[in-house]
Amino acid sequence: MTKTAIVTDSTAYIPKELREKLNIHMIPLSVNFGNETYQEEMEISAADFYEEVRRRDLPTTSQPPVGQFVELFNNLAKENEAVVSIHLSSGISGTFQGAVSAGNMAEGIEVYPFDSEISCMVQGFYVLEAAEMAAAGKTPQEILARLEEMKQSVRAYFMVDDLSHLQRGGRLSSAQALIGSLLQVKPLLHFVDKKIVPFEKIRTRKKALKRVVDLLAEDAKSGEPYRTVIIHANREEEAYEWKSELEVQLPNVEFMVSYFGPVIGTHLGEGSMGLGWVKK
Repeated sequence: MTKTAIVTDSTAYIPKELREKLNIHMIPLSVNFGNETYQEEMEISAADFYEEVRRRDLPTTSQPPVGQFVELFNNLAKENEAVVSIHLSSGISGTFQGAVSAGNMAEGIEVYPFDSEISCMVQGFYVLEAAEMAAAGKTPQEILARLEEMKQSVRAYFMVDDLSHLQRGGRLSSAQALIGSLLQVKPLLHFVDKKIVPFEKIRTRKKALKRVVDLLAEDAKSGEPYRTVIIHANREEEAYEWKSELEVQLPNVEFMVSYFGPVIGTHLGEGSMGLGWVKK
């Protein structure tokens, strides 16, 4: 039986206790405030990050060095024959490419990098599935086949309160950001071809969130079970209130709450909310 390790990066925002329970290995991305660099999920928490951003200029973000991947893969080679390494969309970060490069340099282990083409806990859905399959003794090929199958039903939409962060970080074009701020709209964004693009322009926060729920309800009306995550940027109370409402509205959907941590929060800004789902 091939022993397969599962690796992801910090932007999946999988809680530490769940990573430990499922034996998931995590490589951190970093936020840089001036000359100070903090590895998210290790040296700075989401709550501390949003507190820090209020007092200082918005940080920049950086992907993990390839050497960090190589070191992890070589360590995993002591007890595993293969690694499935699942990362945030290659359209917004070079992290996936780092895993590919490191996979070619690691010794004594086969590395299978997987581009989730998305981020946050929706990326985490792939990771949790892969970890459960690896624990059940499935091969890397079986795991990757299942992840590709999941891609067909994965959806995620998010609303940002302020487009300037995305524009400044180069994750959204200036023209699109300008239109948003002029009209005071709350644009709904999603990933298309690995990049973040506008889905619809909506006037208010309330209407934007209702629109996302309508999209989920449309998918869930088949009656098939769905796994859904509410993702918030420092709006935990609002997220849990929303969860309570949605559980009543959509009984065949299993809801959980997650967050936009420091790296993704740098680009989306505080107050952003997202909803992502996949067919179980």
